[in-house]
Amino acid sequence: MASSWEPVSPVERLMKDLYVVAAIGLAAPLNLPVFRAGIEAQLARHPHFRSIQVTGKDGTPRWVPTTVNVDDHIVIVPSLPPAATNAAAGDPAAAGRAVEDYLSSLSTLPMDHTRPPWEFHVLDVATSDAAAVVALRMHHALADGMALITLLVSSSRSAADPARPAPPPPPPARRAGAIYAPHSAGGLLMWMWSYLLLAWHTLVDVAAFAGTICFLRDPNTLFKRAEHGGETRRRMRFVHRSFSLDDVKFIKNAMDYTVNDVLVGVTSAALSRYFFRKTGDTKKRGVVLRSVLPVNTRPATSLQMDVEMIESGKSNAVRWGNRLGYIILPFHLAMHDDPLEYVRKAKRIIDRKKNSLEVVIIHMAIEITFKIFGPKAGAYVFNNVLRNTTITFSNLIGPPEQIELCGHPVAYIAPSVYGLQQALTVHYQSYANTIKVILAVDEAQFPDSRQLLDDFAESLRLTNEAAAKASTKSIKKE
Repeated sequence: MASSWEPVSPVERLMKDLYVVAAIGLAAPLNLPVFRAGIEAQLARHPHFRSIQVTGKDGTPRWVPTTVNVDDHIVIVPSLPPAATNAAAGDPAAAGRAVEDYLSSLSTLPMDHTRPPWEFHVLDVATSDAAAVVALRMHHALADGMALITLLVSSSRSAADPARPAPPPPPPARRAGAIYAPHSAGGLLMWMWSYLLLAWHTLVDVAAFAGTICFLRDPNTLFKRAEHGGETRRRMRFVHRSFSLDDVKFIKNAMDYTVNDVLVGVTSAALSRYFFRKTGDTKKRGVVLRSVLPVNTRPATSLQMDVEMIESGKSNAVRWGNRLGYIILPFHLAMHDDPLEYVRKAKRIIDRKKNSLEVVIIHMAIEITFKIFGPKAGAYVFNNVLRNTTITFSNLIGPPEQIELCGHPVAYIAPSVYGLQQALTVHYQSYANTIKVILAVDEAQFPDSRQLLDDFAESLRLTNEAAAKASTKSIKKE
């Protein structure tokens, strides 16, 4: 791609101040020469990761190939004083907090854009859930979440059998190609009715999105980013916790819903617990917060196809970068006696959003805005949507079994992002038989971020217990 000096796409230009930080826990002690050789042979071979953005005389930024020295992209962290002291004394939890502190510091550091904007930070220290940690920091324009997973899978092998390529994630359920497919059952009337509903829901959603750009603003709750005198870069803290994917699937199967329905419901429950405890609101009145949900616009089978092209030596044909649309997903904060009510509510909202072309229209509108009115207008739209909503929420499917990256088995994958105009980002990442929730929080606004993580754990536990106690009939009750 980059070898042809391809223009930076409108969506990628919106990512000007956004960066990805993906912490990767290694399940074996670090062998730096082996890891470095793997980076050079795998990641650095892709043209998109050997390119920089250069703005031409016409004002259009383009991806231009350049020479890559892998050593310029590997940052060896020489020491972590708290970790070095406490880990030696047998306190891996303290080592984990030191790693967390270091990764948080990356959110305030500039990146050198005279070379391809990606780098690995190597922290050779054992934590409670990894023998060592490497962190990939890169500019978001290089890759969205799906492209990042494609990169990891194509650069990895199966941990169970290193002679075998790493297995790609399965495609999303009930989707084959198009983002939306109308109902075909029920005859002509049902088919026509489904299109009418689609048109109406799309009109309502696009109008709400336009209103968010101009004037619709979420209430000033403790989750909404506080204004701090024009300060542009706030330090973000990245915290994460792993849960059993089987626990999530148990709820999914009991309710005959999807994993995404369960995760959205658990998120609503966790945010509700945190909100009502912190505010002391005894009336438990409902509050609606809105999130921006990035949606992959590639075909459902694109990841498998991209991995196959890379393995066959055709990485130039892979469409890296960002192929995203956006929808606005509401979260209803309330205190329900039945934990399953959060999941039922999430199911209704998600089903309603699926019956809309909001993501397609918004993606097209952003590109048209760039072409007609220029990048400043596009940035105005993007920034206002983030500023007037409260949360960014995303969910990524990862490899279904343990992988080996650059000669090292991977214990966990914890990607997140910084540079948004929001104080909280919630991201879910599945990997093998676990699912990890990763929170990126404004450190000044959420000094108790681990309490919020505890609320996620408690909400999942209560939902799981409720699903186990209830009969199938009572679970599905609306």
